[in-house]
Formats: sequence, C-alpha cells, structure tokens
Amino acid sequence: MANITFQGLGKVYPGGVRAVEGVDLEVEDGEFVVLVGPSGCGKSTTLRMVAGLEEITDGTLRIGDRVVNEVAGKDRDIAMVFQNYALYPHLSVRQNMAFPLERRRAHGGTVRRLIVPGYRRAAREEDQEIQAEVSRAAEVLGITDLLDRKPGALSGGQRQRVAVGRALVRRPAAFLFDEPLSNLDAKLRVEMRAELKALHDRLGATMLYVTHDQEEAMTLGDRLVVMDGGRVQQCAPPREVYEQPANRFVAGFVGTPSMNFLEGEVADGTMSIGEARLPLGDAAAGVPRAVVLGLRPDRLRLAEPEDPCALEATVAGVEDLGDRCDVRLQVGHAELVARRPAGELSRWTVARAAARVAFEPAEALLFEPGPHGARIH
Repeated sequence: MANITFQGLGKVYPGGVRAVEGVDLEVEDGEFVVLVGPSGCGKSTTLRMVAGLEEITDGTLRIGDRVVNEVAGKDRDIAMVFQNYALYPHLSVRQNMAFPLERRRAHGGTVRRLIVPGYRRAAREEDQEIQAEVSRAAEVLGITDLLDRKPGALSGGQRQRVAVGRALVRRPAAFLFDEPLSNLDAKLRVEMRAELKALHDRLGATMLYVTHDQEEAMTLGDRLVVMDGGRVQQCAPPREVYEQPANRFVAGFVGTPSMNFLEGEVADGTMSIGEARLPLGDAAAGVPRAVVLGLRPDRLRLAEPEDPCALEATVAGVEDLGDRCDVRLQVGHAELVARRPAGELSRWTVARAAARVAFEPAEALLFEPGPHGARIH
C-alpha cells in the first residue's frame, strides 16, 4: 500500500471553469479517507485526477514517493470501483474478477510467447496463480458460490461485491471508490457500508472514497474531507467534523436533519434575535458583532419556565418517524427543525399553535455571517 499526497492540486476545464482549486491533503498509508460534499463540489473530479482519468492543471500528485502527474492511469498502481459496477455481462463472475490480471499478462505476453522456452508451462502456472488470486478475493468477499454466474443473475449488492473483488485481485497501492453504493436501496447500502468497513479493517488498505451521502461518510471514514466550490472546507475525523465544524457550510452539510441557523447580534455575552434576548455566556464571550447561531435539531426542546435561552415559535408541522419525531418550527422568518423522542409527539402536537423552544447555551455554536462563515471559537 502507499500514501497519496496532494499539493495545491487543481483542475480548470476549457473555458476557464475551475472545478478544483488548491487541494492540500495527505492520505496516509492504510487510511480510509472520504471525500464528501454536494453535487458539483469537485470531489469526483479530484478522485478522477488521482485515477488518471482527468489531467491535472495545477499542483502535484504523489502516490507513494512517485510524482504521477504525467503517468498514465494504468501505470499508477491503483484500482477503481465505479458507481455502475462496469462488469462485462457476457463473462462469468470468475472471468470478470480475473480480467485485470489476464489483461496485465496479455500486455507483456506476446514477446515471451515467441522467445521464452517452456512458455506453455509458465502460462499454465500463471493461470493457476490468477485463479488462486480470484478464489482468495472471492472468499474474503463471501462470493465463492457466485463465481460461475453471470452478472445478470446477481443482485445489486452481489454485483458490487464482484466489482470490489475485481479491484482486490490486483493488490494495488490504493483503492479508489466513486459513489459505489448510490445505486443500491437503503437497506443494502447499510449492509454494504459495514462490509466495506470490515474489508478495510481486514486489509489495512489505502482507500479514497467519494460520496455525497454524509451519513455514509461519517460511518466509513477515518477522516472526512468536506468539499464545496472546488475547495476543501475541512479535513478531520468524523466526530470532530460533526462537533467542531470549521464553518457554517460544514455545520449545515454534516448532520441529519441539517443544523438550524439564526441570525442576530451579540453584545456583552447576550445574543439578540428579534425580541428575544439569549444569554449565551462563555459561548459569546468577546463577540460584539453580527453572528449566526447554530443549533443541532436534537438540542432543541420544549422550554421550561426557568430556561434562560428560549424562543417563541410556531409549530408548522410534526412528522412521526416511529422511534422519533421531527418538529418543523417557525421562528420569525427562520425555519427550524427539532428532532425529539417519539414519546414527546403528543406534547408537540398539542403545542401546534405556539410553543417556546429552548436550548443549553453550551450547546450553541456561533459563526461569522455568510454561507461559509468561519466558526467563532
């Protein structure tokens, strides 16, 4: 395995469209790093530059100790798993998985076939090695009993395992995954997430993974690289990204439902939002200016009389999700969501006309104004 190093990596398409700009990142040997962000943020373009499918406009890319800017993708010692599986329908699972090894042999085999004594015996031995490698990968992925089937006879999850197996047999320096679970249904995505995580733990392989699903990113990655507008907004372990987002964009993107935001003014440790005065204490110490207050949905609750941080709200709707409920609130011109246990459903329904919602000051986050406003520490 190998590390992957980005130094000022950038991509500009014809016409001056800048898709990726100034990516500095070190993917450690054996690390599982997830590139996550909304459509058009530059994550897939970044991955395709690593794979050699897109030319690098700016910066330097290293795989191991080798600069690969001008190296063809086939010579970078990487394996890529695509969103659409890319399996050959006329070949069996065994043949699909063996294909990259057969292709590698074919590229170097023509001269040997003509000049090397005992070539046929060597070819038979190589066939045995290829089949042994396919069997090993199939056993790791639990698809040994599928080896003689065609892709058309497999489920979506089974096809995805075959696609991973085809990459696995190559024993590359790094694995690249481009939204490999997006075509699966919700239940199968959860199962495949667990399998991919277990596979990484077993192999200790370097993996770079792209997804727009922040839940998928949180559960898989050793570190998340959150991107927007072609730039890295934050790179950190999942828990740190969730609890200490670098800016308002990261805070709003990571987490389901999204973080709630309220604009206001802070002076002397108190935030003013319309008529409300919220004593934030240490959270707003030394912040005399316009700010944005961020609150996770599960931190909002019905207020008690003694709560210092409370807001008057209108309950716009209550969604019963079985084990929990999501409450849609209107606070001034802002729309908020509170996620509460199912046992509170009737209380919120009764409060439909109006309610007071509260939060703990220590659970509030403050950001600079603007869609990418930095978190105020």
